[in-house]
Amino acid sequence: MTITSLPLLKAQLNLDHDFDDGLLSHKLAVAEEWIGNFTGTPFADHDPIPASLTEAALQLAAYWYVQRESASDLRLSAVPFGVLELINPYRESVTGHVAA
Repeated sequence: MTITSLPLLKAQLNLDHDFDDGLLSHKLAVAEEWIGNFTGTPFADHDPIPASLTEAALQLAAYWYVQRESASDLRLSAVPFGVLELINPYRESVTGHVAA
């Protein structure tokens, strides 16, 4: 189950059918998991969920829904432009310093 709503993702994509609801739900779950892994904090642990993290999840899920292949004649990026800027403020800082 995802925090970001399926109807919100469908609005992002301008979809008005139910044919791909299972795939869209999967893309949302993966996007929220990816964001949690990137930031170091599970997506659901943010209470409330910041709008910028919801936007990042929508952009990721929509991008991965539209661009389903990892190889193409076009230049692809792992995440769409702007996603990292949306989630960087929530990233756990790791300095490598260990207190004695």
